[in-house]
Amino acid sequence: MGAVIVGIDVSKDSLDVHLRPGGERLKVERTQEGLDRLADRLQNAEISLIAIEATGGYETVVAASLTTAGLPVIIVNPAQVRSFARALGKQAKTDAIDAAVIAHFAEATSPELRPLADEATRFLADLLGRRRQIVRMIVAEQQRAALLTAPRLKKSVARLLKALQRELTALDHEIDDSVRNTPLWREKEDLLRTVPGIGPTIARTLIAELPELGTMDRRQVASLVGLAPYTQQSGRWRGKSSIRGGRAPVRAVLYIGAMVAARHNPPLKAFYDRLLANGKSKRAAYVALARKLLTILNAIIRDQRPWQPA
Repeated sequence: MGAVIVGIDVSKDSLDVHLRPGGERLKVERTQEGLDRLADRLQNAEISLIAIEATGGYETVVAASLTTAGLPVIIVNPAQVRSFARALGKQAKTDAIDAAVIAHFAEATSPELRPLADEATRFLADLLGRRRQIVRMIVAEQQRAALLTAPRLKKSVARLLKALQRELTALDHEIDDSVRNTPLWREKEDLLRTVPGIGPTIARTLIAELPELGTMDRRQVASLVGLAPYTQQSGRWRGKSSIRGGRAPVRAVLYIGAMVAARHNPPLKAFYDRLLANGKSKRAAYVALARKLLTILNAIIRDQRPWQPA
């Protein structure tokens, strides 16, 4: 392993690449040919780490292509990179600056290399992503239906809703088959679903979107998901704690799981009630409950033991 660290900023059509030290810059198209050329170039250097900023899914193919070429790849949190850039006094938003900052961020923080999800897991993540899109379309059409008065338009919405529901059902069957036909996933899902409040959608989202579950401590996994509280503080002034960044799909389903657990999981309901009694808002209490739920699920996968209420 050499000492060269690579930062890659991914856009829809191209990649900006920065090698550190040395400052070499490359720009390639985000096509298979461009990725192959980049892999050939990097394989000829002594690369210790390639850091790619998560960019709305555009980074997935890039990371997979470079990983299969035998290169050490990590995907970094864009919010952390932006904070690092501000600490360096870099306010400009250009791809070349971004690639250099990503490389500098990776060098300064030495993030741990974790294996990327395999092809089957990425496919499950894509299925779940498509399911979220279909659900959003259904909600949007239902909202439109509530505003329409013309019978013809109502029938149009009804036909589309029927088609979307069929697609949602088909996706649910495909997701179910993917999970139930994979022994390791089946065991993980069965363990996760022993916790009251965790249904199939939440369990499968965790399997697909958080493959690191069970491999980190509670603080690391909370930070990765974006459920770790951050407090703004300056001198004696101390602001309110908030959460930000992380993996939004995982955070969203855990928030839903927390809402269910607050009603149907007695130990977690007691925890939620204590937070309300201590003056927490409902939203803050749900976030804290989601974080506690994540800690429990992380321990369950780590220890390979089902839910055991105290």
